[in-house]
Amino acid sequence: MAEASPAAANAELLEWPKKDKRRFLHAVYRVGDLDRTIKFYTECFGMKLLRKRDVPEEKYSNAFLGFGPEQSHFVVELTYNYGVTSYDIGTGFGHFAIATEDVYKLVENIRAKGGNVTREPGPLKGGTTHIAFVKDPDGYIFELIQRGPTPEPLCQVMLRVGDLGRSIKFYEKALGMKLLRTVDKPEYKYTLAMLGYAEEDQTTVLELTYNYGVTEYTKGNAYAQVNTSPSGSISNYFFI
Repeated sequence: MAEASPAAANAELLEWPKKDKRRFLHAVYRVGDLDRTIKFYTECFGMKLLRKRDVPEEKYSNAFLGFGPEQSHFVVELTYNYGVTSYDIGTGFGHFAIATEDVYKLVENIRAKGGNVTREPGPLKGGTTHIAFVKDPDGYIFELIQRGPTPEPLCQVMLRVGDLGRSIKFYEKALGMKLLRTVDKPEYKYTLAMLGYAEEDQTTVLELTYNYGVTEYTKGNAYAQVNTSPSGSISNYFFI
């Protein structure tokens, strides 16, 4: 069987990024009351319940929620283990972020439904982007970011890391993500790095936070993993 010429191989390599459909699929974490969390996410955040299943032989139930179909959107997979009502969230996982065109209106709606607003809406210190933070009934944190229309409102997953350079290299080499930007804030003693498979206004991205001098965080037992899809087919997992 004849081997492809170097020119043909190079041409195929250059075409590969155009066909690359990798993206974040879903994040898996555990909740103490599945119906309570579904109600909060649908009524306060405006997510849709995409599917729900009960697996009594394994003693758990789960539900998938998001802002669009699983085939095209990042979703959260909530897991309820029979009889377990609370979990240790730990310090390594920071928050999810939801993009909205009016963060003030969204916060009003969340507060009216009894939600816990932990940071009132307003501009970032030294910036122009308006944000807020809220906690869901299990204590998981969501950042609300005011921005224009986006195809993926569930727009960020934030992790804290002990070595930013090492983590960036891992996500680039192991999972094929692109480093989109870094932000250093010496006055607040932290550095951020945004990584993903497309630009921030087009898809879900990973936000890595390095706090100066902090090299370790507790994992807890609340979060499980984030699932990604290489080329839109077989799934990869990275654990959180």
